[in-house]
Amino acid sequence: MRVRATDARRAAVLGSPIAHSLSPVLHRAAYRELGLDDWSYDRFEVDEEALPGFLEDLGSEWAGLSLTMPLKRAVIPLLDGISGTAASVEAVNTVVLTDDGRRVGDNTDIPGMVAALREHGIEQVESAAVLGAGATASSALAALARVCTGEVVAYVRSAERAAEMRQWGERLDVTVRTADWADAERALRAPLVIATTPAGATDALAAAVPERPATLFDVLYDPWPTELAARWSAYGGAVVVGLDLLVHQAVLQVEKMTGRSPAPVGAMRTAGEHALAGR
Repeated sequence: MRVRATDARRAAVLGSPIAHSLSPVLHRAAYRELGLDDWSYDRFEVDEEALPGFLEDLGSEWAGLSLTMPLKRAVIPLLDGISGTAASVEAVNTVVLTDDGRRVGDNTDIPGMVAALREHGIEQVESAAVLGAGATASSALAALARVCTGEVVAYVRSAERAAEMRQWGERLDVTVRTADWADAERALRAPLVIATTPAGATDALAAAVPERPATLFDVLYDPWPTELAARWSAYGGAVVVGLDLLVHQAVLQVEKMTGRSPAPVGAMRTAGEHALAGR
């Protein structure tokens, strides 16, 4: 999808809280490499209540928005349409504002996960485990629909969450079996483990990492490394970093908002690494 070609364009990331977001660092790095000197990218503290008014106030100079929590589902009724990828998980993290004034939602988290895995040589696995059952976990299932040929075991803390994950599995055509969080140590022996939990939630599992772990995809990037990722690496296992996901989903956002491709993956990752090192 192409956006209107004018000189000065704006984009931003919205969410609450938002001060921690690395999106401005990544997008601005891409603009520099692409020679888009008149493009700007900012961050705005916007919650669900304020979102409709924010969208209504956007002028024609706006090219797109990145969305984080709690807006990924709240934005859907405010859009003119969403992609099939976004519809599959009922979550939008990207809004492209077109030259005819339409607001079109998409989800780059899912293909971003797939790209991050492929960058680390993970094209296909026979089975996988997912730690957690929040919004990121549903995106993980959608990504696994593209790379996992067998069963996915989701480790969750409640019967309600277990039911939700099984429903997502049916919707995404993924074979999902749920297990209690108390048994999460078993997840660590899977060919691919995707940790979608908040900071600190998997720390207690670090001591249970097997001697020859396979691949861990930890969606966190700050603080980094997590205790689980540090132990995993120490035992020689492959680790896909949350920054990898952040970069790849941002790459797709830049391409959709600017109409320029390919976006500079290396420059964006370097900018993100430098920003994290300074925190």
